[in-house]
Amino acid sequence: MILELKNIEKSFGEKKVLTGVSFTAEGGKAFGLLGRNGAGKTTSIRILMNVFPANSGEVLIDGKPIDYNKVGIGYLPEERGLYPKKKIIEQLTYFAELKGMSKKDAVKAVDYWLGRLGMTEYRNKRLDTLSKGNQQKIQLVTALAHDPDIVILDEPFSGLDPVNAMLLKNIVKEQIEKGKIVLFSSHQMSYIEEFCDSIAIIKDGVIAISGDLHDIKRDYPRDRLLVRTEDTGKIIADFGSVCTKTDGGDLLIRLSDPSEKKAVMTRLVENYDIDEVKVFEPSLNDIFVEYAGDAAKED
Repeated sequence: MILELKNIEKSFGEKKVLTGVSFTAEGGKAFGLLGRNGAGKTTSIRILMNVFPANSGEVLIDGKPIDYNKVGIGYLPEERGLYPKKKIIEQLTYFAELKGMSKKDAVKAVDYWLGRLGMTEYRNKRLDTLSKGNQQKIQLVTALAHDPDIVILDEPFSGLDPVNAMLLKNIVKEQIEKGKIVLFSSHQMSYIEEFCDSIAIIKDGVIAISGDLHDIKRDYPRDRLLVRTEDTGKIIADFGSVCTKTDGGDLLIRLSDPSEKKAVMTRLVENYDIDEVKVFEPSLNDIFVEYAGDAAKED
């Protein structure tokens, strides 16, 4: 299954929010839709979910307009939307039925996911009696109970402790292995790097960069070396202003030309106590800062 947003335009009155937004996400892979608050991520997601229409452009599945009666979408929003005073089993079953499940199948699916998430004991509790992290897990059930084809996760790890974050990681991996399209929207770049093969960064309603994350990193000039060493002071004294320290205490050496890479590596290894030396590749956080930039508009 291939999902495409193609040339999406959206305005609210005189305010243009999206301008020609296009990206592609594939089944069996995770895709990261990134941007600062107000850049247009939420509007893009809502158009994808058919919450409201685009002014122009298309949402396609395998090259054809998406049929929302046949393609299931599960959504975990950043802003939680469940009822705090209602019993958990009642509202989870209700939401699953809204997605087309029978009452019997809905209860069965909800109970499965409550068990999977270690939440069975809260089945008949009110939502407002749970911690923030457990409320997040209950919200996740609404996104998965109806076994959707497309899973959209907006800040999915927010409020989760490390144990529950690992549990969610395993569930996300299972969804990907089942061939589903998993779309992440998050400011936690480490999770995006861990899961996503491809990304799109949106800025002021326009896609600033998109594509395979590995290829994006490889396209950066390979003119810096990252050095981990105990001889930091000696190397700085010898190499001078081309050296800078990273936040982690390693050295970053800028080459005048990428062709110098081998010679400089050899010089380092032969003359200093080097633990590791490699070509520097930007992190996703570096890429995000470069392309998201400046202040964004309201979403």
